Amino acid sequence: MKFLVDNQLPPALARFISQDLHGEALHVSDIGLRCGSDAEVWTFAAENDLVLISKDEDFAALYSKKPSARLLWVRVGNCRRVSLLKVFMDQWRRIVERFESGERLVELR
Repeated sequence: MKFLVDNQLPPALARFISQDLHGEALHVSDIGLRCGSDAEVWTFAAENDLVLISKDEDFAALYSKKPSARLLWVRVGNCRRVSLLKVFMDQWRRIVERFESGERLVELR
């Protein structure tokens, strides 16, 4: 399972997932979509079988209209990067298990 981190989240999250959590992740800036529209990012995630990680509520709306991609909707409030990474570290196993069990939209709180 591969992940795509949206622009509202730091590139450090993609590196953290790849290096510390032993997952596979890219940031939108890695693939030239830093300034891409939500529709472009959503389509890229769907076409490349990536789980999109985003804080953007617009992606939850896109999912409800067109559930072609999987979405990890980060509902954690604004916080420092170290706090965000800790949340991912604490919840990573559960996140992966939920997607592996077939869920397509997972909220991270």
